[in-house]
Amino acid sequence: MDFLRLIEETALATWVRESPSIWSFPVILLFHTFGMSLIVAVSAGIDLRILGVAPEMRLAPLEKFLPVLWIGFWLNFATGTLLLMADATMKLTNPDFYLKMAFIILSLINLRMIRKHVFRDPLIETGKFSGKARFLAWSSLFCWLVVITAGRLLAYVGQSSLYK
Repeated sequence: MDFLRLIEETALATWVRESPSIWSFPVILLFHTFGMSLIVAVSAGIDLRILGVAPEMRLAPLEKFLPVLWIGFWLNFATGTLLLMADATMKLTNPDFYLKMAFIILSLINLRMIRKHVFRDPLIETGKFSGKARFLAWSSLFCWLVVITAGRLLAYVGQSSLYK
């Protein structure tokens, strides 16, 4: 706990948490939300196509949007680190935080599997996807739903110094 308090007491964490500037906590949270929207939009678009939405659209060109997903991921990594520093004692002792992190990891593993088993499948051009591809799409949607829900609940679960 002492180490977590040291993190919270850094000048950067204090600024994020306590500054009246709109450029601190509010804008960091806005960019975190924007990053999540990039990640989930690209992922959900791919997942929904695999599940049969917009059958006239080919899946292969959607792979070109994966760099947008990674931009969102790295934006969330940076902003999430700042938000974590501002409230480390609460977040790093909260099981909800670890649930969110676990499902982010599962989502990224799932994405890797979609890229390997769906985008590299020679049958991709037929628009007919295997049961495995459909399972990966459903599980991706579920994982991102858990990430978003757990992330949103972090503001309400546990004692936060941000809302005192």
